[in-house]
Amino acid sequence: MPASEELAKRVLEAGRCCSLTKAVLEEWARVGSPKQVEYLAAYLEAERASREASKRASLLRRCALPAPKTFDGYDWSAVSWPDGLGREDLLSLSFLERRENLVLTGDVGTGKTHMASALCQLACDRRMEARFFTASSLVMRLRRARDEGRLDREMAQVARARLLVIDELGFLPLDADGARLVFQVFADAYERQSVVITTNLEFSRWGGVFGDDQMAAAVIDRIVHHGRLVQFRGESYRVKHALMQEG
Repeated sequence: MPASEELAKRVLEAGRCCSLTKAVLEEWARVGSPKQVEYLAAYLEAERASREASKRASLLRRCALPAPKTFDGYDWSAVSWPDGLGREDLLSLSFLERRENLVLTGDVGTGKTHMASALCQLACDRRMEARFFTASSLVMRLRRARDEGRLDREMAQVARARLLVIDELGFLPLDADGARLVFQVFADAYERQSVVITTNLEFSRWGGVFGDDQMAAAVIDRIVHHGRLVQFRGESYRVKHALMQEG
């Protein structure tokens, strides 16, 4: 007895996700008995699930999050949304499809880095490449790559990410060499990647971060063209839940 159309469809869908030949899959789905095709479909679906899990794990390793974060239990009360962007838009990752940027700015400890990290986790779960750097770690990584003669390759790897997070921009000033390297990352990302920046500095103070007002203006120009400003206001979560409290 031929297998049902539903079973044949399962074999075809799972097998194609495993890069198997469509003609062979269709033939086996057609000639196999229902039990045989059911077994084949279950096997291929298990293989697909295994490959997808391996892909997500590989993406997370490359992303290099300092700590895993999700939006489960996230406190949204400190977030002030710009026009055209809300919680559901953020969680859908639709801004990645549009190659839009986000600047998460505001008070220390209000959830900016948590949000950026959770966005990376979400992207990797959906099998999209994401990379997470602090501004200082990005500079060190690029400087080391340049000193070892592999800067172009390192920049190409950074440019592969659909989502690029640069955390703590402005916490430490950049020297002239570091500023030029970070500027090149922003220039390469323009209209090709979505960049998420966390900072506690308003744009008017970015000149001090880059050590050059014109370079800062060029970075801001690229970020805001397809970007949205998400503001955070409130008490620091870490201070609020600290073990050390004043009497």
